[in-house]
Amino acid sequence: MTEPSGATPDETEPVVLTENVDGVQVVTINRPEARNAINTATATAIAAAMDELDSRDDLVAGVITGAGRSFCAGMDLKAFLAGERPSLPGRGFAGIVQQPPAKPLVAAVEGHAIAGGFEIVLACDLIVASEEAKFGLPEVKRGLVAAGGGLLRLPERVPYHVAVEWALTGELVSARAAHEVSLVNRLTPPGQARSEALELARTIAGNGPLAVRATKEIINAARDWPSDEAFERQQAISEPVRSSEDAREGALAFKEKRAPAWKGR
Repeated sequence: MTEPSGATPDETEPVVLTENVDGVQVVTINRPEARNAINTATATAIAAAMDELDSRDDLVAGVITGAGRSFCAGMDLKAFLAGERPSLPGRGFAGIVQQPPAKPLVAAVEGHAIAGGFEIVLACDLIVASEEAKFGLPEVKRGLVAAGGGLLRLPERVPYHVAVEWALTGELVSARAAHEVSLVNRLTPPGQARSEALELARTIAGNGPLAVRATKEIINAARDWPSDEAFERQQAISEPVRSSEDAREGALAFKEKRAPAWKGR
């Protein structure tokens, strides 16, 4: 079922759509006439969708994509000139770049993901892109700084000198080039990014939900852990999962050669 979210008086369609499929929440930025640019209503709706993803036990992973021919063109400049700031306290731009969900999120990219749109992609854990997709941080071309997480995350996702070139030139990057440096996980023919991303997210959602969430937490947090404390800190996160009902169910299902029936506890 598709649920509208964040509709505004001047827009006849909801700015964000959500659909739950096989343990996966699919979030669609629904402003194709504006290339899915982010205004305040859209940021608020995305944040609400991320909160729902994290709070619902029946949802294990998410997909975020854009309606029409573009993923997201970044900030809505018309809304900006009208005085809007499409950032939320503690959540950042688009309600997601500063505080992504605790559960895994897959970006499904068709068309352009530029400026803030690219920063939304970089806030995701996995990226599936159409062969025709384009990425970029063109802020320097406009005398601005990509302060929505792009400059913080990009050097962690691609080789340093590649990140510096992309950020300082502001040029667009093809999906194939992004795939060659392992930024993009999977390339698809045009029009198939969403279906491939959903399939990837479904694979994740088929695993133990406690284990999935803890695995993401460890991968993200471990970058800041002192090496002599890493295993101790990892154990604090992993041990409750090892002691869970789901861990016993996983072992029992393997022994009985059947699919596990996860309970999330």
